Amino acid sequence: MERLSKLVCENLMSGLCEGLWERIIMERKNINRGFTQLRVWNNSVELYFLTCKLLSKFPYELKKTVSNCIDSSHSISRNIAEGYSRRSIKEYLNFLNMALGSSGEYHSCIFSFYKANQITKEEFEQMDKLQYKTENELIQLVKSLQKKMKEGTWDDTF
Repeated sequence: MERLSKLVCENLMSGLCEGLWERIIMERKNINRGFTQLRVWNNSVELYFLTCKLLSKFPYELKKTVSNCIDSSHSISRNIAEGYSRRSIKEYLNFLNMALGSSGEYHSCIFSFYKANQITKEEFEQMDKLQYKTENELIQLVKSLQKKMKEGTWDDTF
């Protein structure tokens, strides 16, 4: 990938591929992928990644419990993405509320793991801090969208 990037940059600098970089970027850019720019979505993906990493050490006997916790963390980013991809503000808010529910479920999971001494205090605090931050960003996004809905300033066109 680094080699390809270097080659692309060299070609752009030499003028051989004028406009290539813009075409590469625009190929994969559309309105439905705008959620990838949201800080809350990126934080929820990071939460999922760290959760997978943390829980990978758990014994097989806890597979179902671990799977539920991983699913709840993954559900946060998936619901943000699906809601964003809907054109209706009511649908978007509905999916964000589902993401908030998954966030609560996730907190319950990691708190239970901590209370059962299955994760350390440091591990719990790391996950709790990121979950709390993500949850608050979700709440702020919901409030912002509710305001747009009330004011009628939501643009649902492509």
